[in-house]
Amino acid sequence: MRNYENLVIVKPTLTAEEIQASITAIEEVITSNGGEIAARDTMGMRKLAYPINKNERGYFYVIYYSIAPSAISEIERRFRINENLLRFVTIKYDTNREVAAWKQLVLKANKKASSPAEETKTREIEIAPEVEEVAEETAE
Repeated sequence: MRNYENLVIVKPTLTAEEIQASITAIEEVITSNGGEIAARDTMGMRKLAYPINKNERGYFYVIYYSIAPSAISEIERRFRINENLLRFVTIKYDTNREVAAWKQLVLKANKKASSPAEETKTREIEIAPEVEEVAEETAE
């Protein structure tokens, strides 16, 4: 089992439910070929560097997983067939240094996924003193 990362760009014209269904189908392709998904990272809707099929934006989604190398060709074939995907890229992590980097990326993605509410609280706490300073200055 080797470690891989897939970045997929889903069409922006789909509804939220259709995007979620496409992502579920992508994950199903990986798991049906014997892969174990280690982490997921939703990057959200972003502007593309250049238009792809007349689309200026795309929904970015990253999947980190482990799978046998022989299954990658089937996964990429199924990605090419999927009409909801604008682009995809598969990255293989092979050397010890790359595997260590992959593990760090997985930890970061899992941490990001598990604590979006905590990040919001942290931002509010960080913003609060600045707001108080501005309020004091305007009051004086």
